[in-house]
Amino acid sequence: MAPVTGALLSLDDVRAARERIGGRLHRTPLLSSRTMSERTGADIHFKAELFQRTGSFKPRGVLSKLATLSEEEKRRGVISISAGNHAQALAYASAVAGIDALVVMWQTASPMKIAAAREYGATIDTDAPDIPAAFERLDELIASTGRTLVHPYDDLAVIAGQGTVGLEIVEDLPDADVVLVQVGGGGLVSGIATAVKGTRPDTRVVAVEPERSCALHQSLEAGRPVTVEAKSIADGLNGPYAGENCVEICSRLGVESILVSEEALRDAFRFMYVRMKLACEVAGAATAAALLAGVAELEPGSKVAAVVSGGNVAPETAAAILAADEA
Repeated sequence: MAPVTGALLSLDDVRAARERIGGRLHRTPLLSSRTMSERTGADIHFKAELFQRTGSFKPRGVLSKLATLSEEEKRRGVISISAGNHAQALAYASAVAGIDALVVMWQTASPMKIAAAREYGATIDTDAPDIPAAFERLDELIASTGRTLVHPYDDLAVIAGQGTVGLEIVEDLPDADVVLVQVGGGGLVSGIATAVKGTRPDTRVVAVEPERSCALHQSLEAGRPVTVEAKSIADGLNGPYAGENCVEICSRLGVESILVSEEALRDAFRFMYVRMKLACEVAGAATAAALLAGVAELEPGSKVAAVVSGGNVAPETAAAILAADEA
């Protein structure tokens, strides 16, 4: 069967992004799980992207994008908006590339992630009280500073960079039947789907979102990006809307969409800590939540790769969820 393409992006684009990134990032491991395999009746492997630099897949897309900038754009600096993981990635990658970075966050974002982004060297703007106001603030600062936007998920160079996760999956598990990907704005699943469908067209790519933060799910149903009020405990997946490019790519590539409950996310978080020994965020446990809740509809014996990202959970969040299991 011929490779499937999302039209906006191709397998060659993802391969070119890997060349742009070079050897500056980790190749993260694909870890098997006998316990999860026994529970699901499938052969489960977790792509441990929480071990990536800055704790998530995000530097892949940022480094890919920064490598495409002109010297004038680099001189003016870059800007973005983030709940935390993209902020840290932009700060880290910009420091590596010698580019000044400004990140818009909001006052209710994770204090730990705000502090981490500052420590990597970015300037952090927290004037906005909430997510909608932060996007307005972003537009104001782009206009006033002339900085280049490095969108957290809807830039094609960023999406291509995130797709390098998919290249590694198909190289390490070439006969994968299903790839599960957690979703906030849709950049990661769009990139992975481009890589996977470009090499193995019959492999299912499944987007996993919280019921309380399902922008991509609703957008795929509507056939266009829609805005949602995102309120999941998985703060890293609380995107208010899915990217326009992401919606088109996922629609063209036939990406499936499933939802998980807040309780399923908590149960999966505990599983990842206790059984897998992976200190992921609640967002990183979303694919495990889909597996444990049985919503992915897996064929017996099928081979499954499930992405786990990121690894920047606040200690108090982890402690509260783990303690609830003991109560």
